[in-house]
Amino acid sequence: MSQEQLLGDGLSALGLALSRETQEKLLEYLALISKWNKVHNLTAVRDPEEMVGLHLLDSLAVLPHLKCSTLLDVGSGAGLPGIPLALARPDLKVTILDSSHKKTTFQRQAKAELGISNLEVVCSRVEQFKPAQQFDCVISRAFSDIAEFLKLTAHLVEPDGHWLAMKGVYPYEELAQAGLENVEVVPLSVPGVEAHRHLVRIEAKK
Repeated sequence: MSQEQLLGDGLSALGLALSRETQEKLLEYLALISKWNKVHNLTAVRDPEEMVGLHLLDSLAVLPHLKCSTLLDVGSGAGLPGIPLALARPDLKVTILDSSHKKTTFQRQAKAELGISNLEVVCSRVEQFKPAQQFDCVISRAFSDIAEFLKLTAHLVEPDGHWLAMKGVYPYEELAQAGLENVEVVPLSVPGVEAHRHLVRIEAKK
């Protein structure tokens, strides 16, 4: 099955309506990752079909849970989930942060080639990042365990903002270690991804 069909079917299964232009840009983004992967190891996923599920649909599955106007993606790597979310939500101001110069160089290239005006790329260690304004929401996909994620990004979240941690299996141990009880854990069903996926939503409430 083509990437176009996999993406279209996956978006339908997720109940997401994205324009043809947005879908084309999402696939252009995958093509850029594939191109850069030949020289730089951006992601371990190389199969074109797997990339649709594991990169695009996995990122876009959190869209219904994004109740914010400014979003920081920490440890973004190849730009996941930040770039797909910025493409899908042009009204959302997205900042993607990574400490790797190689990865942020790729992110800037993707921003330029895809014309993503609502995206800002920052190369910095998270604890050293001091933006002019805090963010409504801070998200991470493969950054660290939950306790470390909250500790390192506490200075980046608005007082009434929240964190979103994208996880695989239900993170019982991580939540216990972080001493968190009043959190929302949403199971996600991602088309093309057989593994368990969960989204952990944590209110800042400072």
